[in-house]
Amino acid sequence: MTRIIRKLLATLIIATAFFTSASSQPKHEVRAVWLTTIGGIDWPHSYAQSVWSIEKQKDELRSILDRLEKAGINTVLLQTRIRGTVIYPSNIEPWDGCLSGFPGKSPDYDALRFAIDECHKRGMEAHAWIVTMPVGKWDALGCKRLRSKMPGNIIKIKADGYMNPESAQTANYLADICEEVTRGYDIDGIHLDYIRYPENLPKLKKLNPSVARENITRIVRTISKRVKTLKPWVKMSCSPIGKYDNTSRYWSHGWDAYNTVYQDAVAWLRDGLMDEVFPMMYFRDNNFFPFALDWKEQSHGRIVVPGLGIYFMSPREKDWPLTDITRQLFFLRDIGMGHAYFRSKFFTDNTKGIYDFATNEYGTYPSLIPPMTWAKAASPKKPYDLTFTTQKDGAMRMTWQHQVKDTTMMLFNVYSSTSYPVDTKDARNLVAIRRQARSLLIPSEKGRHYAVTATDRYGNESLALQEAYTAYTSAPQQSPDLLKCDGRILQVPDEVMLTDAQYLLVETMQGAAVATLPYKRLSTTVNITSIPNGIYHLRTLNRKGRSHRLGTFIVKRI
Repeated sequence: MTRIIRKLLATLIIATAFFTSASSQPKHEVRAVWLTTIGGIDWPHSYAQSVWSIEKQKDELRSILDRLEKAGINTVLLQTRIRGTVIYPSNIEPWDGCLSGFPGKSPDYDALRFAIDECHKRGMEAHAWIVTMPVGKWDALGCKRLRSKMPGNIIKIKADGYMNPESAQTANYLADICEEVTRGYDIDGIHLDYIRYPENLPKLKKLNPSVARENITRIVRTISKRVKTLKPWVKMSCSPIGKYDNTSRYWSHGWDAYNTVYQDAVAWLRDGLMDEVFPMMYFRDNNFFPFALDWKEQSHGRIVVPGLGIYFMSPREKDWPLTDITRQLFFLRDIGMGHAYFRSKFFTDNTKGIYDFATNEYGTYPSLIPPMTWAKAASPKKPYDLTFTTQKDGAMRMTWQHQVKDTTMMLFNVYSSTSYPVDTKDARNLVAIRRQARSLLIPSEKGRHYAVTATDRYGNESLALQEAYTAYTSAPQQSPDLLKCDGRILQVPDEVMLTDAQYLLVETMQGAAVATLPYKRLSTTVNITSIPNGIYHLRTLNRKGRSHRLGTFIVKRI
């Protein structure tokens, strides 16, 4: 199919994409958020100035990540270098003030290490978002330090400072920062932001475009080589301008990556300098759909994840309706692309209902990151020695082994279904992803089967280790008593009052979440009129994501 014909079909795809079934969720799909730290606008909203306030700041991030995990997010782009300042103890740049409240002052903990660990506990990738060229207000700490460190290499544009995109010093300095992060942290990616010419650079119009593009590419090449030499599995990515170039049918309106700010992101993908790009596609209608398709066509087999401007749904911005975003999401899934939300707070605040939509309709099952087969294609060995042990509380613990002993280099995915063997190609059977621990606590449930796969840091997955057919199903089981339900009101068992439940989770017999219902302390009933006829499990859910099964109930209305 020619490129022009595909463009002509775009309108048809747009018209039908909204009606794509949410049940046809892919097993591999990037679902990302940008988590901004500048000024604490996404996190943190309080300062770390004591033991108590440090824990409060940490708890806030845990709560954010809990909500992201529940919504199926698998990639967090965490702003790590802000404006010539950072959120970790660096030998190169000073602390940003977002953590302690004072620029240059330590919050007395390593926020980057903490965030990476918390993301990994939840099966999420953590990417260090590095703001490259802008270094803040001319007299702010980050800019002042850089002006002193590299005189003549910082350009003043109005009130702000920028690193010189034409200088080898800039390339080497930014590579030093990315190397420091890569060497010191178990990061999954280095994400370059504003890796381009400032649009207000005084001599911009006099530049030779090909020379300007090579200047930016030289910086990207220098950073990529430094990172990949240390850890070749760490993803290199960037957030280019949302439109790569004019297409054959649509004009970019003078604002695109290739011609305006000299980002040749397609070449970076083609030449292996980037594994992934997150174009900032904060547009609607014909300014979005054909340009997203253009990125897809020129991806060179790499990962392209359009960034969605969900902040435009805010009444303080452009007051977009939710349907503008949901149409984009269904379109992207239809053409095999992931998505990234800008920004995290607009997502977790449920602006126009986007969080509810993502949680209950669009991302009801987990998804894995597409593997980096261009870097490494070989699958790892599968796990071995799968065992099940009954716990004192009646739950079961499944454990397994793997020949790779380093728990940071080999991760595991767990699948479950009521059919045997478990189909590991079906995303609906995923129950845990990118798990570092080699065990998992599972409910005692007759007739449910499990399988485990290993996945390396490139995302390549092994063959499945299926449980022996009699190993788990032969364990002593008790059929739970049915909870009382008249089709409208569900009787909640008394034991829930002994827990710290904030929600009641309703799941199908296959383990798919159907609804999350708020739970009021000491309540004995809950309204289930929104739940269709069927047989369901009822579970508790607390603020930390811990869950306990309460029983089974039937909704049957005439």
